[in-house]
Amino acid sequence: MKRRRFLGLAAAFGACATGAAAWKLWPAEGMFNPCLGTLPPRLAGHELVRAAWEGIDPAQVWDCHAHLLGSGDSGSGAWINPDSESPAHPIQVAQRRFFLNAGCAGTAPGEVDRSYMDRIRALMDGLPPGAKMLLLAFDHHYTERGEIALELSSFHVPNAYARALARRHPGRFEWAASIHPYRRDCVAELEDAARRGARAVKWLPATMGIDPASALCDPFYAALARLDLPLITHAGEERAAPGGAVQEYGNPLLLRRALDHGVRVVVAHCASMGEDRDLDRGPQGAMTDSFELFARLMDTPRYAGKLYGDIASMTQINRAGPALARVIERGDWQARLLNGSDYPLPGVMPLYSVDTLVKLGFLERAAAPVLIELRRHNPLLFDFVAKRHLRSRGRGFDASVFETRKFFSRGA
Repeated sequence: MKRRRFLGLAAAFGACATGAAAWKLWPAEGMFNPCLGTLPPRLAGHELVRAAWEGIDPAQVWDCHAHLLGSGDSGSGAWINPDSESPAHPIQVAQRRFFLNAGCAGTAPGEVDRSYMDRIRALMDGLPPGAKMLLLAFDHHYTERGEIALELSSFHVPNAYARALARRHPGRFEWAASIHPYRRDCVAELEDAARRGARAVKWLPATMGIDPASALCDPFYAALARLDLPLITHAGEERAAPGGAVQEYGNPLLLRRALDHGVRVVVAHCASMGEDRDLDRGPQGAMTDSFELFARLMDTPRYAGKLYGDIASMTQINRAGPALARVIERGDWQARLLNGSDYPLPGVMPLYSVDTLVKLGFLERAAAPVLIELRRHNPLLFDFVAKRHLRSRGRGFDASVFETRKFFSRGA
């Protein structure tokens, strides 16, 4: 790769996804996913991998945070904003390249959708039978008038596409709908998704243009509570899909409105990146770590049966640190934590560093070579195995964090 081209990509991707403090010019584990094939037997049967599955029932393991991506070249209806191919938008160009490479997707017309999904299926085949992935749809950005704002939408994955893939491969996949609450048909669309087997609803408020504290969401919240469908929603800073991002919509405190409606809310990444305004101290309250605001909600007694956090991406170099240590160490939180991979991000090589996790004391040095090689073949399995071996002050995540099926199949 020419140096100028590489530096342009590195700068763009580093600015939006890793943060200056964590960025290395050439990451120790490489810049691009090598997309290696089936695990060699010595890796598949390695003691570290076998130990990760001890005490875990694979049939209860549902990866609750995995993104579908596609260009729509299969007729799927998937869409990526054309800005991601425009030299005028270098950050979006870099993101598209890294994300498609992370998913080992071809770039020729007619190959993107198929190759992305073929890779997910191959990776899932590297997990024991019974383990599943929740495929996430992704709605457009909408205005408060209920109109699509295409220019502010980063990408779109239709509910019908996620549903069709889950139905085609029921042994490996479930699906989650994505429905914007400002849509005029949001309640009808939600009821239809529930009838068709959706296990949850996915939001990314900053990118989709959703104020979770808006009264416009009330009818949708009432329907979510009635249908007992959980809401998986990003909180904290958003860098992966900026679009027309309104960062303040990621404030965890805004989710009280959903919780007070009785919705089961899963805060993606446990809001482990960025700062938000402490609205409990007024509209001009001090900027506070988003994770601390999430922790405040978690420690609010009336939310004990409603508020959860997923640990997707919390081992990234821009997230691993005090927040990761806290969620591991909080024994009283373990039953309210859910594992997700945030696929394809484990395949974005610069975002993760096994050596960093070792230096921070989360992993044993002896595990590093195996995990690094494992990631080159199967980023999904790498993510699971690494998290199973994390330790902070002598404790790791409980098995229940990974056995998420019961949370998403409740009432089904």
